[in-house]
Formats: sequence, structure tokens, C-alpha cells
Amino acid sequence: MNLRQALTLGRELLKLHNSPSYFIDAQVLLSKVTGLDRTGLLLKEEVVLTDEQQQQYKNLLDRRAWGEPVAYLTGSKEFMGLDFVVSPAVLIPRPDTELMVETALAFLQSQGEGACLAADVGTGSGAIAVSLANYLPGLQVYAIDLSPDALAIAGQNAILHQVDRRVTLLQGNLLQPISLELSGRLNVITANLPYIPSGEIAGLMSDVKDYEPHLALDGGCDGLDLYRLFLPQAYNLLKPGGLLLMEIGPGQGEAAKKMLPEERWQAEIKLDLACRERLVVAQRK
Repeated sequence: MNLRQALTLGRELLKLHNSPSYFIDAQVLLSKVTGLDRTGLLLKEEVVLTDEQQQQYKNLLDRRAWGEPVAYLTGSKEFMGLDFVVSPAVLIPRPDTELMVETALAFLQSQGEGACLAADVGTGSGAIAVSLANYLPGLQVYAIDLSPDALAIAGQNAILHQVDRRVTLLQGNLLQPISLELSGRLNVITANLPYIPSGEIAGLMSDVKDYEPHLALDGGCDGLDLYRLFLPQAYNLLKPGGLLLMEIGPGQGEAAKKMLPEERWQAEIKLDLACRERLVVAQRK
């Protein structure tokens, strides 16, 4: 079987199993097996796969056909122009979350030169924390997660992008691991906490509900339980004028704003590229 035939086989199999992105998925999985990028697959389409490569490719196709996310099959996912290691221990970074990073970067850059402090809560793969550190050389980030397995992945990504000296990994619940000595000193806090209402988990797409960690999905009755616990901690750690960023789901904007009393916060809701509520932007007064 040559590369052209392998691509055709993969696309037909995944299409048969109703994979919504069957065309690109087959290509990504074949690239994983051969080490060739998209251009290489096209230029060398007559190259014959070894028996071992054929078996690896078919195994990956079968797993994808059953719904396993491509990012877990390849072990990587692109985010903010960077490649991140991922595993079933962490949520797969999503393009919607880039809005949070872009907003944080714009705010921190407006603060002028000098050392800045940030915390990323529920860091998972470290995509947010590592991206911020990568694009802001003067930034120190505290990356916090309850899961030691997730922190291990975040640590790999910090090393991969050479920011491990400025990304401090802390295990614990919400902002509790951060020292009280940092009260009133943080410039930015980012939080992509679980925000799916418990009753909606069963209705998620199978590649999410069956493979991604429920610890990082289930946000309680209305999806905002953890944010309610988190907000008082965030207020105490942010400096006056500091920025709090929280990712939410569509339809949660009004309820999220009600958790932010006007005497303490100036808050707005940002929409993602699909014009859905996605980000709470709150500045400490």
C-alpha cells in the first residue's frame, strides 16, 4: 500500500464511521506514522508503507473510528502557534481558549516593561501558562492543577518551550497553593475551570464525554460551582487594577457577571469567533 492508497483507505473508513473531520484526520494520522508533513505526503504519494507502518496506521484509524480524539492518538495539539504534548490526563486545548491568552497578553503588554506575575488555575496541559510565558519573556507564571498527572504534562510542555524556569507548577485546589505573601501582587489570573453543567455531560459528543477527563469538565449544577469558590481567592491575590479572565460556556455570561459585585469588579463578557459567550473579563477595582 502506498501513501496515496493509504490516505484513500483512511478517509473512506472514517467517513463510513461518520467522523466529521475524516479528510484531515486520515492525513494527520498518516503523518504521525510516516513522519511526513502534508506536503511530503503529496510529493511522495507513491512511496510504499512498510508492514509495520501499515499496521500502526490501521490501528490508529480503528481507534479514531471508535471516537478517540486525534490529539490523543498523535500525542500533540497546536495552540497559539505552539505544539503541546497532550494525553488523556488533560483536556485537549481548543482554539476558543486562545481568546483568553490574547486578552491576557494585550493587558500585560499594556503594563509596560518589567516583571509581572500571573496565575493559571486548572492549567491542565499548561497551554495557557506556557503560551503566556513564551510570548512574554518577563512573566512569571504559577500553573496550578489538582491533578498530578496533568501537572506532569504541563511540566513537559514548559520544558519543551524552554519556559520551565518561569512556570512554577503547583498542585492543589484552585488558588490555595499560592503563598499568602503574594496577596495583592498578581497582575493577571486566568482560569479555564470545569464549566459544563453536570446534567449536560451525558449529551456531549462521544469524543469528549468518553475520552476527556470528567474532572476537567463537570462544573456542577449550573456549571459555575468552582468559579464561586474561586472568586474570593482571586480578588485577594490580584493587585488593584489586576485582571481576572474566566472561560465560560454559551449562556453563562449573565450568571457569571452576577457573581462579580460591582463595588469590587468592573466586568464584561467577550464573545468567541462564533459569537458565543466565551470569556469573562473582570478588572479588580
